[in-house]
This record gives sequence, structure tokens and C-alpha cells, in this order.
Amino acid sequence: MQAATIKIFLVHGRPNGLRTAELSNWSGKAIAAPRTEISDLLKREELASSGFYFLTGVDPESGDDALYIGEAENVASRLKGHASKDFWNSVTVFVSKDENLTKAHIRYVEGALIQKALANGSIALMNSASSGSKLPESDAAEMDVFLEKCLQLLPVLGVKYFESPSEKTKSDDELLYCSIKGLTATGKRTSNGFVVFAGSQAVLEHRPSSRRMKKKREELIEKAALEPKHDHLVFSKDIEFGSPSTAGSVVRGGNTNGLTSWKNAAGRNLKEIEEDET
Repeated sequence: MQAATIKIFLVHGRPNGLRTAELSNWSGKAIAAPRTEISDLLKREELASSGFYFLTGVDPESGDDALYIGEAENVASRLKGHASKDFWNSVTVFVSKDENLTKAHIRYVEGALIQKALANGSIALMNSASSGSKLPESDAAEMDVFLEKCLQLLPVLGVKYFESPSEKTKSDDELLYCSIKGLTATGKRTSNGFVVFAGSQAVLEHRPSSRRMKKKREELIEKAALEPKHDHLVFSKDIEFGSPSTAGSVVRGGNTNGLTSWKNAAGRNLKEIEEDET
């Protein structure tokens, strides 16, 4: 991504309260707020226009970070309909300052965002896949640029689920390995948790005592992120998890201490490596 100047305005002076964010020389605008300030957010005139939005919180069943991605021609009206969903505690909305976003535009962006979110193993996506919307070539190119700017702003506003794991990893000499029953997974620490790389192996069977991890693994299999191969599972893509322990538990099929199960090529575990760095 290119260097950019970001302007953030704290409407009530609180860093985690209602706030707006803009990039220089960009027609888009982001408005974010905690659920406790939803009434103030809904009063803003920007939300009467077309846009797309993110509801973020925690999945009550799995305990994972939860995300819902939506779009609407009147964002304020649509957000009112989400009052019955109890998982979310904050919302981030994107609109266009020149009001040039059409229904087709926002559906196109929503579809692209959902596909990106499905590749992230550290979150529970609370809505189903969207086919998006087909756009003329020129419009699609324009919306791809708009989407890139949105992805640049999202982490600043606390939504950090769309970075490519490969973009956040360190040098190859910091690769870590998790082994069990002759199977090996390869991964690295990232700024958001831990990434397991495509081609890594995992046990085929879950441990009977690990219900939560069983659900996580089943979700990854359903998304085709974990695929059966003979007597084990294989990661079909890079998957980022919220912690080394979650990553290790998926590999081993049950609760695992990631600080001791992930080791470098010299056999030193992650806990020892990080103790040396502090």
C-alpha cells in the first residue's frame, strides 16, 4: 500500500468513542462507534446514504472474535435491524462523500470483503458468503481502489481481520514448527497472532475432550481451509489464528500450549525465544 495521511476526528474526545476517519485525496469516509454510542451514530447524516459496514464482537459459542459484514442503501435503517444480534459491540461504516456508491458498488465490495474474511481462521464470520455483484470493468477497477483504501483504514479503527498473513510475517529464519505423530505444521508469529502456512499437516481426529477445538476444526474443514489427505489433514492456504495456542490446538486436535509446542529449527520453543527477546 502507498503512504497516506489519515485524519481522525474524535467526536466526543474519546479515542474509542464515536469517530470519523478519512484519507487525503479520497472520496470515502469511515465512521466508527461502540455499541454504547449507536444512537449518536444513527443520527449522523452520512448514514442515510449507501454504504457497507462491519459489526465486530465475540462469538458467544466459540469465544473467537466475531465479524458481520453488511451493505445497505440506507445504512442507518439497516443497522437498526441488527439490534437483536447480541454478539457485536462496535460498528464501522464506510460511505462515499460524493454519494456515488450504488447498490451494485456496495454489493461488489461486500462480496470481496466476505471472501477475504473467510480466509481468516481467527474470526467467526457471522453471515454467509455473498456472490457480490458483477460490475463493468471500469467500475470494478474503481471499486477495487476504493476497497484498498478501506483496507488501509480498517486496522486503524480496530478491525484487523483483512491483512494477508504472508504480508505480516517475519524473515524465514524465524519459522516455527509444531509436530505430532509424524506430522509437521509450519508457522510464524504475526502482529495479530499466529499464522500457519499452506501445506502444513494436522491430525485427522479431534480429541474427544476438546469440544471447542472440534468446532473450530470442523469450521475450517467446511471452508476447505483444512482438507483430508490420506490419514491426516492439510492446510490448503495460509490461516492466521488469534494465538499460537489456538494454532497448535488445531494442528494437534485438542488443547495445546502454543508457547511450548511451536519450536524453531534448533528445537527451542516459542516461550524460550520470546524470553530471550525481552
